[in-house]
Amino acid sequence: MTARTMRHRTRRLAAAGAALTVLGAVTACGADLGTADLPPTSGELVEQAMDEGEVHWEAAKPLKQMQPVIDLFEKKYPGIDVQYTEAKAPEQASRLSVEQAAGRVSIDVANAVGQTVVPSAKMADTIPWSAYGVAADNIFNKNFVYTWAAPKVWVYNTERVPSSDLPRTWDDLLDARWSGGAVAADSPAQFMAVWDLAPSMGQDKAVTWAEQFAARRPHYTPTVNEAEALIESGQVAIGTSLVNLVLQARAKGAPVAIAPLSPTSASEAYLYVPKGAPHPAAAALLTSFLSTEEAQRVLGKTYNSRIPSSTDCSDPDESPTLKAMCDAGLKWFPTPALGDYQRLSAFSVKAQKALGTDIS
Repeated sequence: MTARTMRHRTRRLAAAGAALTVLGAVTACGADLGTADLPPTSGELVEQAMDEGEVHWEAAKPLKQMQPVIDLFEKKYPGIDVQYTEAKAPEQASRLSVEQAAGRVSIDVANAVGQTVVPSAKMADTIPWSAYGVAADNIFNKNFVYTWAAPKVWVYNTERVPSSDLPRTWDDLLDARWSGGAVAADSPAQFMAVWDLAPSMGQDKAVTWAEQFAARRPHYTPTVNEAEALIESGQVAIGTSLVNLVLQARAKGAPVAIAPLSPTSASEAYLYVPKGAPHPAAAALLTSFLSTEEAQRVLGKTYNSRIPSSTDCSDPDESPTLKAMCDAGLKWFPTPALGDYQRLSAFSVKAQKALGTDIS
């Protein structure tokens, strides 16, 4: 029986912020772990990975969602045992930075998303992804592999809001009908990333909008998961969420749907091999495998596949996530460079202050 591990930890915004602060300090120093000694071809990579025999993968997804693609990998590469741990990106990055500083890394495949992308870039090993079959469009900042998306969306309770009354623009949410706790929003302001990414929006307009939105007294939650829960239960009419959360809820019969409120961000999530990974060949093999169309189809069944980084509905049946966004008529924008993530980190603080959720 393959060994599996799961960790369920709850972190409030303050804890996540503290973890990232520590991370920034620790990654500035530490052991010189060098670059993994990997072969130049996929065939040789498989041989080296088989010799290693195991790979430790951590990501912010439940094991149940990842199990089908893990089974597919282990069937294709028998003899390589995938040990999976569910871990939120900030806590994973903070722990990994400490391990690298000590020269004792336990993670082979790590997950970077949102505010953890910039610090993770310093921890990622240099891997010849193209040589291992990863398409150039799916390689980010040389060392990251774009593996799935978790687009931010506005979601509504279908029993509380008729479709004719739905907000379709960000300014529609400033209408008096959405006052007094009718709307849930995640206090870290992740839902506002598109204001910095869309050319027609911008940070100055974002601050003005956020101050007006705050005046409507929304119901703030520490995470999008908690906002989604309030929408599903009907405690609020509409709120911020992620596409995968609402599709999972709908599959279970919850009265929720994606609101046609646009634009939003693609919210790309990346996998990478940390410097000092104990099983680098198996890590590179698993990561490159997860980028294949074969694996993407399996990931798509649990709403964890890629979507085009920019709005593209030419093939909406490519994945359930993409189809849901296209059906809702959404437009979305990518985060195309590391500098965009650096700017977003500063913008999130500005947005939180305007919303009144800043804790610094």
